[in-house]
Amino acid sequence: MNNKLINTEVQDLKTEVEYRTNLQEICNKIYAALNLDEIIINLKDEIMGLFAAERMTIYYVDGVKREIVSRFKSGDEINEIRVPISPASIAGYSVHTKKLVNIKDVYDKTELNKIDPLLVFDSSWDRKTGFRTTQVLVVPVVYKTFLLGAVQLINKKGGNVFTKAEEGYVTELAKIMGIAMYNQKRMAKTRSGKFDHLLENHIMTQKELGSAVTEAREKNEPIENILLNSLKIPKKDIGDALSKYYKVPFIEFNKSLPIPGELMTGLKVPFMRNNFWVPIKTEGETAIVAVDNPHDGQKVGEIQSLFKRPVKIYVALRDDILQYINLFAQDEKELASIDDILSRLDDEDDEIVEAEAGVSEESSAVVQLVNKIIADAYNRKASDIHIEPFPGKENTKVRIRCDGACNIYQTIPYQFRNAIVSRLKIMSELDIAERRKPQDGKIKFKRFGGLDIELRVATIPTQGGLEDVVMRILAAGEPIPLNKMGFAQQNYDRFVDCITKPYGIIFVCGPTGSGKTTTLHSALGYINKEDIKIWTAEDPVEITQKGLRQVQVKPKIGFDFAAAMRAFLRADPDVIMVGEMRDKETTHIGIEASLTGHLVFSTLHTNSAPESITRLLDMGMDPFNFADAILCILAQRLVRTLCPDCKKPYQPTRAEYDELIREYGTEEFKLFMNIPYSDKLVLYKADGCDACNKTGYRGRMGLHELLMGTDEMKKLIQTKAKMEDLRDQAMKDGMTTLKQDGIAKIFEGKTDLLQVRKVCIK
Repeated sequence: MNNKLINTEVQDLKTEVEYRTNLQEICNKIYAALNLDEIIINLKDEIMGLFAAERMTIYYVDGVKREIVSRFKSGDEINEIRVPISPASIAGYSVHTKKLVNIKDVYDKTELNKIDPLLVFDSSWDRKTGFRTTQVLVVPVVYKTFLLGAVQLINKKGGNVFTKAEEGYVTELAKIMGIAMYNQKRMAKTRSGKFDHLLENHIMTQKELGSAVTEAREKNEPIENILLNSLKIPKKDIGDALSKYYKVPFIEFNKSLPIPGELMTGLKVPFMRNNFWVPIKTEGETAIVAVDNPHDGQKVGEIQSLFKRPVKIYVALRDDILQYINLFAQDEKELASIDDILSRLDDEDDEIVEAEAGVSEESSAVVQLVNKIIADAYNRKASDIHIEPFPGKENTKVRIRCDGACNIYQTIPYQFRNAIVSRLKIMSELDIAERRKPQDGKIKFKRFGGLDIELRVATIPTQGGLEDVVMRILAAGEPIPLNKMGFAQQNYDRFVDCITKPYGIIFVCGPTGSGKTTTLHSALGYINKEDIKIWTAEDPVEITQKGLRQVQVKPKIGFDFAAAMRAFLRADPDVIMVGEMRDKETTHIGIEASLTGHLVFSTLHTNSAPESITRLLDMGMDPFNFADAILCILAQRLVRTLCPDCKKPYQPTRAEYDELIREYGTEEFKLFMNIPYSDKLVLYKADGCDACNKTGYRGRMGLHELLMGTDEMKKLIQTKAKMEDLRDQAMKDGMTTLKQDGIAKIFEGKTDLLQVRKVCIK
C-alpha cells in the first residue's frame, strides 16, 4: 500500500516537473519574442497540449470601445471575436473583475450564479460556429496596474474540469504574457507609424495592416481606402490615427461646409486635384488647408506661397479632398467652375458696369456665378438664398436655408457685391437704379440656367447704401399626399371631415415658411375629383395640380385677391382657395362665398388657431356670419426630424420624463397619451452621420393644432369671447396644442424637445 502511494507521489512529481519545464520553455520563448502574435501562433499547439485544452483564445483590450478583441484564436469558423468588458460574457467578466474564472459547464446556470448572479454565457458564438463549449478557464492579463487582455482555454480533453494546478500554471503564463504585451506596446510607441493608433488600441492587427499594405499596392490605391472598405475601420478611427501621426487636426468631408470663395480665387482646380489639397475655410486671418500628406514639405511650401496670409494645415483622406474640390468647384454643364468664375472676376470691371446699367451679360463671370449659386442651393434642397453684402472691405456672405436652418454657403469678394445684386435685379425684372426702396419680383430660372425652377425675389436696402437680396425657391411638382403630412390620427380624421364638407371656410395659419400652402394643396389634392370645380388665387403659383384652375394675382395692375375672388364667384366654383386673406375685403368675400354654398380655403399669418379668430374679428368681420361659416382652423409649424439613419435610442431619466409631462400638461397627458414611465420606455436623440452632415437631423415634419368649429365654439365667436376662453373651449373640444403635438412626436421617436421648443412657445 505504501509502495503504491510512493509510486503515485513520484509520478505526480514527474508530471509537475514536466509541466514546469514545458511551461518555462514556453514562457522563455514568449519573453524573448520580438513579435508576440507570431510566437503565439508558433506555440499554440504546445500551450494547448500543456493544458490538454481543445481550443485557446488570446484577447487584447480595446480601450477605445471598452471591449476585448481576439488577437489570436484557434478554430477558423469566424474571423474575430469582440465582447464587452462586462458580465455579459465569461471572458469579459474575467477582465472586468480581474479574476481567474474556472467553469466546469458553461451551460449550468447554477454554477454561473455561484460565481456572480450577473454572469451569463454568450451561447451565440456556439450557434455561429457549431462548436460546443463546456469547460472554460480564463485568466486576465495584467501588468502592474495595466489591464492588457486575457488568456482563455476551452474544453479540457476527457471532459474533466481544469485543475487547481493548471489554474496556477495558466496564471504564470498570463504574467509572462502581460510583460511581453506591455513591452511590445511600449516599443510600438517609440516607433512612428501612420496607423500606430489603430494597432495600439487593437482596432486592427499587425497582420491585417500588412495585408492592407499589400492590397493597396496591388490595386494602386491609398491604404486608407483599403482600411475603410475592406477592413471596415471607421473613418473617425483612421482620422484619429492620421491626426496623431502628423500632429495636425483631421477633417472629413462635410457637404454643408460653406464654399470659401475668397480662398478659391486664382486657384487652379487641376493643380489641386493632382496634388491632393484644397482650402477649407478661414479662421480669423488664417487659411485652413486640407492636405493628404502634411509631411510633404515641398507641397506645403507651395501652398503657403499661394496665399497672402498665414496658413494652417489639416490632414484629410484623398477621397475627401477630391469631394471638397468637386463641391467647391462643381462643374455643371451650363456653368463654369467656382474657381474659374472667381479668378475671372478681377478682370471684368467693365462687364460689371454694364450689368449695373441693365445690360444682360450672358457670358460674364458674374452671370455664371449667380447661376451657380442658385443651382447649388436647389441641389442642396435649400428653401431660401440670402445675399448679404457688408460695408467697407468685408466680403459678401451667401447663406442658404436647409430644413429651416441657415448655413453659410460661400463668401464673395467685396468688390463684386453690386454686380451680383444688379444681376439678380435684371433676372427679376426689377429697377436696378432704385436702391432706396424695397422691391420684389420673380425669376423664371429656366431662361438663365437650365433648371426649371422659379424664385420669389425680395430686395431690401441695408446700411451703407447696400442692398440685401433674399430668394425663396418655390416648391414645384405634385402635392404631398395628405396622409404623408405628419398629422396625428385624430387631427387627420377631423381635418378630412372638414375638407369634404360641401360649404364653409377653412383657415391654415402660421408664420412664413411653415408649410401652409403645401398643406392647402395637399387638402385640395385629396378632394380633387372630376365632379368638383376648384379655383385657386395665389401669389405666386408654387405648386401646380391637374384639375385645378390656378390663377396668379397681379396687384400692380389691380388684380388682387379680392378681384380674383369676385371673378371666381361668377365662374361656377365648388371650391375656392385664396393664397392669403390679408385685408377686410378679401376676408369678407371669402366668408360670404362660404355662406352661399362654396367651400373656401385660405391662410392667415397668425401664431395659433384661437388667435386667428380674434384677428379676423378685429378686422371687422361680422361675428354671426363668421361663426356660421367656420369649419376649422389649422395652426401649423415645421419641426426638424431626427435622422433615421443615425438617431440613437436611449432610456430617459425620470427627470426628463417628468419635464416632458410638465411641458405637455399633466392632466392633458393622462387624457390624450397616458404613457407610463418604465425601464422599457425608449426615446431617441440626435447623433450625426454622413447622410445628415453630422447634424443628427434630416428633413422636417408638421406640428398641428386643429380648432374645430363646434356649436360651443360658434357661440363664443358670436359673443366675441376672449382668446383665453376660445382656447379653453378648443381644448375641451379635443384640440391638442402645437407643443403637445410636438411632444407626442417625441414619444414616437421622430424629433426631440430641443427642436419642438424652437418652434413652439406654449
